[in-house]
Amino acid sequence: MTINLIFKIAAVGILVSVLGQVLKHSGRDEQAFLVSLAGLIIPRLIHLGEGVKFEMATSDIQATEMTSILDTIKNLIPSNPVAAFANGNMLQVLVFAVIVGFTLIAIGEKGTALLKVIDSCNEVCLKVISTVMYFTPIGVFCTIVPVVEANGTETIISLATQLIILYVAFFGFALVIYGGSVKFIGKESPVKFFKAMLPAALNAFGTCSSSATIPISKQRMEDEMGVSNKITSIAIPLGATVNMDAVSILMSFMIMFFANACGINVSISMMIVILLANVLLSVGTPGIPGGAIASFAALATMAGLPAGVMGVYISINTLCDMGATCVNVIGDMAGCVVLKEKIKLDE
Repeated sequence: MTINLIFKIAAVGILVSVLGQVLKHSGRDEQAFLVSLAGLIIPRLIHLGEGVKFEMATSDIQATEMTSILDTIKNLIPSNPVAAFANGNMLQVLVFAVIVGFTLIAIGEKGTALLKVIDSCNEVCLKVISTVMYFTPIGVFCTIVPVVEANGTETIISLATQLIILYVAFFGFALVIYGGSVKFIGKESPVKFFKAMLPAALNAFGTCSSSATIPISKQRMEDEMGVSNKITSIAIPLGATVNMDAVSILMSFMIMFFANACGINVSISMMIVILLANVLLSVGTPGIPGGAIASFAALATMAGLPAGVMGVYISINTLCDMGATCVNVIGDMAGCVVLKEKIKLDE
């Protein structure tokens, strides 16, 4: 298995995932935008990854070129969608997905047949990715051994430092934003909330799956926080699909870390493009273990990172995904508490 295979699968998976989310869900874009922005700015301010040297295979993947604003906008529209897939132009793939998605919304029931095809393709792509992931450890081992051999323990130490900073950002965000929302909007005690959500959060941490945690999240919010089943039955499954705030933080941190480590200067204009793409990708990321890998592959391509970083990222993806999933699930449950206060339902 080669790293380029992941990039190829990512292109298809991104299209159908983003299409599905654009058609089915809305909202939370502003929050995803803010956390993505923070994830890009903070590593840049603290120079995260600078001084770390990765010796790895080079890639023929080029960064998205930024010229004038007009040229940038023109380059976003694919003149040939098939070529965009073949060339791995993730920006054009994303834009094409959004255009088709909104077009299907506009034509209503006439687009139902195509929507079913897209849903089926989405399931196929997820199955292909999950199957490939069974063989990923072999590819990761073959990729990471030369990197560690060339760089020594400094690589491990730098990645461990990155993980610590990432987890501080994860749970600082959960404590301040979600805890604050529960206190000031939901009118509930944050201490009571965090005690109630703990079993679901631990399950999410262990399984790396928001979807697998849905039953526990519903049960804890209904039994411990008194949230109506009418709210949890909608908010929890919806949140497991579209609430990927922690994934936005993760993607931004990782892109900036590897860019600094590889000596790649990410310009302000490129940061804006990555920011916008990250918001779209975070909404389209499936709530399954390893679901963020395709998103990272797309963003890494845009930033012009060498293909070798995929092996390094995949090797620590599970450790990153555990914290990200945990925080996402906490956000789903915090949303239920807020909705309980804002929406008065007759049981």
